[in-house]
Amino acid sequence: MNRYGWGRPAGGVIGLVVAAAALVACAAGEEPADAVGTWGEDAEGQPQLVIDEDGTVSGTDGCNRMTGTWSEGEDQDVTFGEFAVTQMACEGVDDWLSSATMGEVEGDELVLYDGSGEQIGTLTRGT
Repeated sequence: MNRYGWGRPAGGVIGLVVAAAALVACAAGEEPADAVGTWGEDAEGQPQLVIDEDGTVSGTDGCNRMTGTWSEGEDQDVTFGEFAVTQMACEGVDDWLSSATMGEVEGDELVLYDGSGEQIGTLTRGT
């Protein structure tokens, strides 16, 4: 018995509640989105982000290298910290990716938004 007079420790009860909630979410088809991984193409002139489990993000806008941090927000949204970006001049490359502040995982796509909430682009999950 624990100090509350229950036969099982409170941690066991909490664990059961969490497990039950996870089963309900899976049964309802609401498996949490996983932002960790590579998004975009590893090709010259193409944007790409690599989101790591340790809270760091790196990539390229197709020309300049980018590094920063990320965290998971509500509804598995991705919130980016400010990016550090190199300043190379590359003709014909759109540097939209460096202005991303948030993303949403929608299947195999990462939809990216700027600070005003405007959608600025989409990256496909890499293989």
